[in-house]
Amino acid sequence: MYPQNALRITQGVPKVYASSEHGRRQFCAECGTGLFYANAETLPGLIDIQSGTYDDPEAVPARIQIQVAERVSWMASAHELPAFDRYPPVG
Repeated sequence: MYPQNALRITQGVPKVYASSEHGRRQFCAECGTGLFYANAETLPGLIDIQSGTYDDPEAVPARIQIQVAERVSWMASAHELPAFDRYPPVG
């Protein structure tokens, strides 16, 4: 989460989708990539930038997990599951 006034968009104009009464999701008008989430009621003055949009996501490591109240129970141990760079072998 970042102060909304600290965000500077350098190219294009995002489209805005009202995902709830106060929630606003912004996405690229060209390719549809999700960019930001803002909610003036629950997160006044803040904006959530989707991690996949960073030029260098490694430079901005996660510090917290949010919206976990209703996550499925197996997510607590998801880091223990087998991991693949792409897709698992078939067959």
